[in-house]
Amino acid sequence: MRTLLLSFQARAAALFRWLAGLFAWMPRPLRRALMWGALALPATVLVYTLALIPFTPSISDIRKAKSELPAQLMSVDGKLLAEYRWANREWVELNQISPNVVNALIATEDHRFYDHFGLDWRRTASSVVHTLRGDPQGGSTITQQLARNLFPEEIGRSRVFPQALTRKLKEAITAVKIEVSYTKDEILETYLNTVPFLYNAFGIEMAARTYFDKSADKLNVLESATLIGMLKGTAYYNPVLNPERAQARRNTVLSQMVKRGKLEEKQLEALQKRPLRVNFERQTEVMGPAPHFAMQLRKQLIAWADSNGYNLYSDGLVIRTTIDSRLQAIANQAVARQGRQLQGVADTAWSQRNGWGPKSELVQTLVRESAEYRAAVDKGQAPEEALQALLDDTAFLQKLRAEKTRVQAGFLAQDPVTGHVLAWVGSRDFAQDPFDHVQAARRQPGSTFKPFVYGAAFASGASPDDTLMDAAVEIPLGGGRVWRPTDGGAPSDQPMTLGDGLAFSKNTITAQVMQQVGPARVAEVARALGVRQSPLEEVPSLALGTSPVTLKEMVTAYSSIANLGRYVEPVLITRIEDRHGKVLETFAPSAPEEVFEPRAAQTLRNAMRGAIDKGTATAIRSRYGIQADVAGKTGTTQDNTDGWFILMHARVVAGAWAGFNDGRITLRSDHWGQGARSALPMVGEFMQQAIRAKVINGNDRFVDEFVDAPPPPADGSLGAMRDWIRGLFGGNPQSPPVPAPWPGTPPRLGSDGLPPVTTDPAGSSRPPVPPEERVGG
Repeated sequence: MRTLLLSFQARAAALFRWLAGLFAWMPRPLRRALMWGALALPATVLVYTLALIPFTPSISDIRKAKSELPAQLMSVDGKLLAEYRWANREWVELNQISPNVVNALIATEDHRFYDHFGLDWRRTASSVVHTLRGDPQGGSTITQQLARNLFPEEIGRSRVFPQALTRKLKEAITAVKIEVSYTKDEILETYLNTVPFLYNAFGIEMAARTYFDKSADKLNVLESATLIGMLKGTAYYNPVLNPERAQARRNTVLSQMVKRGKLEEKQLEALQKRPLRVNFERQTEVMGPAPHFAMQLRKQLIAWADSNGYNLYSDGLVIRTTIDSRLQAIANQAVARQGRQLQGVADTAWSQRNGWGPKSELVQTLVRESAEYRAAVDKGQAPEEALQALLDDTAFLQKLRAEKTRVQAGFLAQDPVTGHVLAWVGSRDFAQDPFDHVQAARRQPGSTFKPFVYGAAFASGASPDDTLMDAAVEIPLGGGRVWRPTDGGAPSDQPMTLGDGLAFSKNTITAQVMQQVGPARVAEVARALGVRQSPLEEVPSLALGTSPVTLKEMVTAYSSIANLGRYVEPVLITRIEDRHGKVLETFAPSAPEEVFEPRAAQTLRNAMRGAIDKGTATAIRSRYGIQADVAGKTGTTQDNTDGWFILMHARVVAGAWAGFNDGRITLRSDHWGQGARSALPMVGEFMQQAIRAKVINGNDRFVDEFVDAPPPPADGSLGAMRDWIRGLFGGNPQSPPVPAPWPGTPPRLGSDGLPPVTTDPAGSSRPPVPPEERVGG
């Protein structure tokens, strides 16, 4: 640095002597006026430059940019889940970068790099002259370019005078600060690791992988010249889209290397004739084993860092989460395996002639909704012509089918006692579908919503041993309309206990219970237990899960049931530490909130064992061999659009959803479409492997806090319910009387005038039930 200052002083003195000799022949008054005038402009620029210094990045900012450490997201067992980086970049040291890259860079961008202190006055003056002649040229050194790359917002981007002058002055000031802070080799290393190369590739290492499928230390002279040539204009000289321009620019770089002594001239002609030989592969950002979880946390963590004076991307924060990496790995494997199985079913179903074809009304609708169709119409093509052209395009239809019939899934596991989220799988493949089916997707829950109906009844004094008639049910909706829920087959016309109605997921029984407790009360129970973000339509069909909810809400609500009516807010983070391990903040779990009558919750939880032991989810025991104390519920929505299953264990509640992003697409199979066969296998494999690996204790059991049967309520509602039940046996079993709806809750209809109906049949697959048999009127 001292040498640079002495050099600057010597050059300034020489300039002053040259100016004095230039004006020596003039009269003293004129000479003095001209001298002052000549000094006024640079003095003004100097004063303005000094005033800009406080508005440029500080030395500490520059050092932080060089040594930035991304925040690390850690599992509860100490495994790295994800890193929050500014960009898709992997930092490599200068000695891990091919010398060909460094030689090409210096020869082309700044051949006096090792001789200046951040600013090259000769190059700057030359660029001004060329610009005035109408041939604009850049005069920035590598250090100045680095300043722009590191601090684009602080320096600015304007190219309009006078903002452009301010930008160049800030750039120069920052460049000098960088030269003070770093050695020349450190500047080169930082520059090569921060420069962008398109396609989400930042830095020379990611560029080498993207364009040549190799690491930066393996780049030869041609590949190095190609990448350095892109720096003049990454889009214009893109070797993927503009290979001819890229090759011409590469050859210019090779010429510059010869000119600056970095390449032998006898090699030039042969090298310039060589083709580009690009081996392109887009680099995707690696998000680790729980990418959707990491993405959900990002916004929350940025807000925390901003409010506490930290930078999520550079301060080396360590975020301790509740995810168990072992359970996350098991969940990932279970979702992937079942996803492949269901995708095979979907591919077979939609490849049939009656499935996907140009004559299908659904296919034609999907084509009209496509970006290709809209683009064709926007260009002036007639709508029918654009439609027909795309329907005749076999490749387009195959691509559209692959996109629309791609099976999706979501999975969440949570500790019902602490609220800790243990595993989170938002889709089958984050790179292919980053949409989160755990927290972002709202889908009809089907029969997994039924426990809230029975829970409301148990809270009113009903017992799982109370019986209702499994008979045809007609529920007036008003305006002469009638809702006739069915189970995909004829009712048995036999009495059935409420416990069996829940275990076997009987719509006829559930609808009658809903009529007694009322939609408003069921919605109230669901919201209290955990369905707190999604709106619930308080209509009779709510009993069968027709209001869309998220998987996270349902797993949280089931956790409240497992925890005997105590709601615990889901916990994702336990604490945040700095890079040295100092705890910056601890996130204590919220205190359990009693939101539902504990006796009723215990009764409901115990009744839900029936679905596992004898009902729709017996595969948990028979196929997966899980003998632990568990309870749960399957769910299937109309036309098998959505499949659900949620399992409760003393220390883990796990839930899964399976379906498609587009609700009009289904598996087209009454067998595979059921939640017991689409969603249950994900949870079953998860629990099986977790217990086998002893991550979950299979010997843990639910604790019943109440031994005696609940006493009758004082308000007489149980008596009214029992009188109604007894009345069912006194009349015609084919036409049981329907009790009046809960006072004050007028029925509301769906968009088609009738609420939809969901089915969740047990046993072997049955032929699909025509819609007119499911919804009457």
